[in-house]
Amino acid sequence: MRNVIKFDFKTYVNNFVDDDNMNKILNRKAEIYNKFNNATMIGWTEEFNKRLLEDILNLRDYIKNNYDCLVILGIGGSFLGSYALKNMFTKYFSDNSFEVIYAGCDLSSKYLSELIEYLDNKNFAVNVISKSGTTMETMIAYDALKQLIRKKYNSEEIKNRIIITTDESVGKLREEVIENDYKSFIIPSNIGGRYSLITAAHLLPLSFFLDINNLVTGFYDGLSLTDEAYNYACIRRCFFDLGKYVENFCVFEPNMSYYTEWLKQLFGETEGKEKRGIFPVSTLYTRDLHSLGQFIQEGNPIIFETFIKVLNTKNFYVNDKNLNNLNGIVLDSVVNAHYSGGVACNIIEIDEINEMNIGKLCAFFMLSAAYSGYLFDVDPFNQPGVEVYKKFIRDNLDHFKVDNRNDY
Repeated sequence: MRNVIKFDFKTYVNNFVDDDNMNKILNRKAEIYNKFNNATMIGWTEEFNKRLLEDILNLRDYIKNNYDCLVILGIGGSFLGSYALKNMFTKYFSDNSFEVIYAGCDLSSKYLSELIEYLDNKNFAVNVISKSGTTMETMIAYDALKQLIRKKYNSEEIKNRIIITTDESVGKLREEVIENDYKSFIIPSNIGGRYSLITAAHLLPLSFFLDINNLVTGFYDGLSLTDEAYNYACIRRCFFDLGKYVENFCVFEPNMSYYTEWLKQLFGETEGKEKRGIFPVSTLYTRDLHSLGQFIQEGNPIIFETFIKVLNTKNFYVNDKNLNNLNGIVLDSVVNAHYSGGVACNIIEIDEINEMNIGKLCAFFMLSAAYSGYLFDVDPFNQPGVEVYKKFIRDNLDHFKVDNRNDY
């Protein structure tokens, strides 16, 4: 297994950087590191409890041996990380007998009704993930699945089919665990949702798709990339000061497109406060070169790009042309074309997609996001704006029962 990750934040960047401003930002390093190291929400940097992995793997084996599928209920930070890596590590087309289904991440009545209909003939278990235990989309889906479970199974069977991942001591879901003796995992109080990748919230779902031991090892190895992460955060801040308010995360592999969704939440929720921050967007090339390429090449110059380049995927030949090599040539060509059009381009290169590399890459981005929040002089670990729309929802649920309005 190869494990190589490289960062190029110079070749297609330096011509756009104001050296004086960049040096000013870089000189905040001691201040930023001190703020980060003294933060209360960096539990994801602390020593990992390896017994948790054993517990997760034992439960995974039990579930696979006893059920047809596992339904994962979660949204946002309880969903995006594991779903992104699940897509990255599974085949595009598979006939696996065991199925993992994600739900509770929207309010689509069509999706939920069809899911209930589908599960009626399935032997399934449920893992509901919510730190607060009141997440509206997740809890609605959970209520619907509990009705089906109660119809299909007796109380002893139900006890083995519901796994709850939530706060260690408070909340509706924790109360449910205590009352029913359900199997449960915790989301530590010093880890926020978008930084919870290396917790049971994601590791249990991911254990069905990849080697979580190697993922965790790669992640903790990646926590050593503090200087690289800080440099990236500084470059992003420097671009913002130049009027480049949008960062486009670019990938060339379809199975990485949801990874950019995770990045969008990580950076958007971390630094988008107090009328500050960079707006994260994403493109899947070459597809989006045929739709957004014109704007990026010659449109409003508010965009800079961060390319994630994978050197080796799978060799496949069409008319003696290796598509893996061709994809790489196109990526390099796009970078040069956009650079010539005035678009600054960061390049992050990994030799292949494997658990060690991706774990390391995730740690790099999480460090960068936190540093970036501090460079924008906001708290990287809160999300007060998310609560605003929730209040409007609660105020407008007059057609729901009072109990439901309080729950959601």
